[in-house]
Amino acid sequence: MRALLGFSLFALMAAGAAGTCANAQTYPARPVTFVVPFAPGGGTEFLARLLGQRLEQRLGKPFVIENRPGGGGITGALSVARAAPDGYTILMAPAPVMAINVALHKKLPYDPAVDFVPVALVVATPYVLVVTPSLSVQSVADLVELAKAKPGQLSFASAGLGTPHHLFAQLFKGMTGVEMTHVPYRGSVLALSDVAAGHVELMFCDIPPALGLINEGKVRGLGVSTKERVAALPGISSMAEQGLAGFDAASWQMVVAPAATPEDIVQRLRVFVQTELARWGKVVEQAGIAGSQ
Repeated sequence: MRALLGFSLFALMAAGAAGTCANAQTYPARPVTFVVPFAPGGGTEFLARLLGQRLEQRLGKPFVIENRPGGGGITGALSVARAAPDGYTILMAPAPVMAINVALHKKLPYDPAVDFVPVALVVATPYVLVVTPSLSVQSVADLVELAKAKPGQLSFASAGLGTPHHLFAQLFKGMTGVEMTHVPYRGSVLALSDVAAGHVELMFCDIPPALGLINEGKVRGLGVSTKERVAALPGISSMAEQGLAGFDAASWQMVVAPAATPEDIVQRLRVFVQTELARWGKVVEQAGIAGSQ
């Protein structure tokens, strides 16, 4: 009887392992929901769409981008943490979702270290400091001088509390000693639109949504956040080059899946993501998502 029970358990385990392998070999068998935890139009969505298109071409099933903004990324992250761990719901997870929110909130409704399994680190993302064209500044030094002459009167926009847009501005304030007023929005595109319209004077913005407006003269780029210049904006020097020697800031993006997603499926996704990353270096550099010169 004991031998029969042992054989039965072995058979069940073998069948389960075979089923997992089969699932991985046929994955994906239907569309995959690729969640972006911010409003449409920002760098996170741009990156998710680019990667989703490549994965769709390679794997033969749609990767459907779904924006779920709110709470500095919390709403979207929580929806993925609670999703079925079957590989059909994944998250483009920027630094706020995986690291910054942990420090900002005493009781976060998800645990990045427990509720997700990492698929791949995708890129490190530079930002650009932009100002409304009507502001009479042409450089970082000009902005510092104006802000010190008008303490608290200049305002900076962000995509929400704890986002890189917010934190990089706080770093700028700390390094220069200027006082400015924070105006949070629900996404970088909304914030950038108000900078272009002159309702808010400035912001640190992810480069993809800002690139066209800079080239059209609708906002003025003063400096990039990384120590090295960015290939997409070769004419804009870094903050460090303009006197802020210690200023070197970038966000980052990774793909994660719900915890307990079968390892074979995670590994299959990981291989395809990493294969695409190795191919698209110039694409993301020219879009301003990553890379330097």
